[in-house]
Amino acid sequence: MNIQTLQTALDKKQPREILKKIYAQFDNLAISFSGAEDVVLIDMACKLKLNPSIFTLDTGRLHPETYQFIQTVMDHYQVNIKVLTPNKDTLESLTHEKGLFSFYTDGHKECCGIRKVEPLRQYLAGLSAWVTGQRRDQSRATRDSLQIAEVDTAFSGKDTELFKFNPLCYWSSEEVWSYIKALDVPFNPLHEKGFISIGCEPCTRPTLPHQEPREGRWWWEENDSKECGLHTGLEKQ
Repeated sequence: MNIQTLQTALDKKQPREILKKIYAQFDNLAISFSGAEDVVLIDMACKLKLNPSIFTLDTGRLHPETYQFIQTVMDHYQVNIKVLTPNKDTLESLTHEKGLFSFYTDGHKECCGIRKVEPLRQYLAGLSAWVTGQRRDQSRATRDSLQIAEVDTAFSGKDTELFKFNPLCYWSSEEVWSYIKALDVPFNPLHEKGFISIGCEPCTRPTLPHQEPREGRWWWEENDSKECGLHTGLEKQ
């Protein structure tokens, strides 16, 4: 399937229409769940009766509120969310060698690679496409060129292409929260405490009004490194 043809067909369409079209073309895809945007997509998919497969990453370091939020979403929509976890032996090796907070001194990429990237890589190997809540306005440094339809160069196999869809690509934060409030969509209570982009507890803090959403992630690092490897080709081996 040609990516440019897909992008042309989906460009300028509203997220609900995008979901309908990609579910009509792909029968082996899943929605990635972590934040407010993802629940908007889950809400749309459930109301469209698309029977979505949904997954989330449990790094073992999430906020207590986030774990409760996962259960809240499952209960609210009566769906099962597949919880992906890191390899036990690899994680034990990291913490034994470097302790629990090595990312503060040598960067977050290694820890994220073990806790997020590799579990996701294994899961995506069984899919033909995945759906994310990424938006262009989340980061000028890393997401400004985001497209609705993309070939996932980080996780495509040697002989097969993996497609990634970002139906909310052109939405603003205001549009996301207008949808959430108008339709009583559940959200992580940490959002009411100043958290915009929510990751692991040791690596996330509230942002100030003038900051971009992802500046609260890995705040001790430069602004151009605010990705964990899930949405970039940098970690492709």
